Amino acid sequence: MLAMTRAIAEAMRANIQSRDWMSAATKTRALEKLDSVVYKVGHPEFWLDYSKLEIVRGDALGNVERAADFTISFDLAKIGKPTDRSEWSTSAPTNNAYYDEQMVDITIPAAALQPPNFAVTADDAVNYGNLGALIGHELTHGFDDEGRDYDARGNLSNWWTAQDAKAFEARASGLVRQYNAFIAVKDKSNPAKGVRVDGQLTLGENTADNGGTRLAYDAFLATPGAKNGPDGLGYSPARRFFLSYAQGWCEHHTEEAAKQEAKTDPHAPGKYRVNGVLMNMLPFREAFACKAGEPMAPATIHRVW
Repeated sequence: MLAMTRAIAEAMRANIQSRDWMSAATKTRALEKLDSVVYKVGHPEFWLDYSKLEIVRGDALGNVERAADFTISFDLAKIGKPTDRSEWSTSAPTNNAYYDEQMVDITIPAAALQPPNFAVTADDAVNYGNLGALIGHELTHGFDDEGRDYDARGNLSNWWTAQDAKAFEARASGLVRQYNAFIAVKDKSNPAKGVRVDGQLTLGENTADNGGTRLAYDAFLATPGAKNGPDGLGYSPARRFFLSYAQGWCEHHTEEAAKQEAKTDPHAPGKYRVNGVLMNMLPFREAFACKAGEPMAPATIHRVW
């Protein structure tokens, strides 16, 4: 697990250093920020003491009220004290991960370190395609359209040159246009119309999905598993990586929920968190022999990181 985070961080380092649209000055600041990222994995170093919280059997409402008071008192007690950078904002049994812009850290709870995200018995292709892409996603958030506005200390600060900022925005606008063209919910009477994905609303997550999956794949190529032969079904390591990534976004939703989410959720629908990303990756095209001009191999590749 730690080896995976280090490998993905090194992939990001190489990524930043290779960006021809960034000046040396901005790259230096970006690398400084990358080096400051803290990874919180598994569970907090120190557990919150709940001994003063009274839980009474049969008093559900009272328990909720006392728990709320406990949380408020806990937060108020922080006033005037140094920021506790070891504190977690989620629980260890939460199957999710997040990047905190002001704390400059990535939290990966224990629940995310189990199947289907990760398994000790799974090969590198499967683990990097799922958990690796998740870690890469969170790391890229530090450099997306919002994360890039915070410096290595988590302060709101413009550390970009004017020219580099414009170059970033030009590339980000390409992702906006790409995702604006995706239809989240089709109109049954006219399949060409329907509720579309909002490319601007989902820009941060799309940037993280695209950048993070590329980081995970670059890191995967350096693993022993990348040199393995096909599995029992004939899938190469590269194909297993992309299949694992795609399976991580399988989902069910009602049409009504999908319409609402398309207008309010900063994440694109699962279908486009897969297809929208992989059509921008040349290794995917090579792995599945996609010919130029096919739906998953469009002429234009959109990329920020």
